[in-house]
Amino acid sequence: MNNIAEKLTDVRERCGEAARRSRRQAEEVSLIAVSKTQSVDRIREAVEAGQRIFGENRVQEALTKALELPKKLHWHLIGHLQSNKIRKALSLSELLHGVDSVNLAQGIDRVAAEMGILPRILLEVNVSGEKSKFGFVPEGLKTSIEELLALKHLKIEGLMTVAPFDPNPENSRPFFAKLRELRDLLTQYAPLPTLSMGMSSDYEVAVEEGATLVRVGSALFGERQSV
Repeated sequence: MNNIAEKLTDVRERCGEAARRSRRQAEEVSLIAVSKTQSVDRIREAVEAGQRIFGENRVQEALTKALELPKKLHWHLIGHLQSNKIRKALSLSELLHGVDSVNLAQGIDRVAAEMGILPRILLEVNVSGEKSKFGFVPEGLKTSIEELLALKHLKIEGLMTVAPFDPNPENSRPFFAKLRELRDLLTQYAPLPTLSMGMSSDYEVAVEEGATLVRVGSALFGERQSV
């Protein structure tokens, strides 16, 4: 498969099959096309093939691309958010995936109050314990969840994680299962319906373990490009 439309069809079909294997409906899983470093023309090709949700790592890159693309698109910030970029991020992003600390959540809450909005966020969890990754450690999130839920100017919709890269997707399964189990535990405090997990190398396993959002880049666009 050489074009984005064919690759989109393939990924969607694979997501649907994985959902059915886990006794869920295909519609329960949404595909985020990870467009970081991809050109506007490549993103437009995905739009023409019916893709509407795009994920970017950097706020300024997302803002620049959004100006050249249709207004009907939905932008998610999937990378680490610096506190000095909160206001810009909230001006565009419909969902922030990488809220990785109480301090960052509090900062978003303050800015959202000033802007008069109620942003949707996911809490990033470092389930693998890798030092190179951002995120709450599972035990720390259990301790902090009530403090986070008390923030009045944001909506916590669920959890996100990034599994360690491994050419064998089955090796990602324990990390996805751990995130799901943590979410199930935390639902005693609030509904957390969203699980953002799974990338190009392991999204099918993620769906089998309960992902509702998968973040797929190279399987759609090929290798990253310079913008």
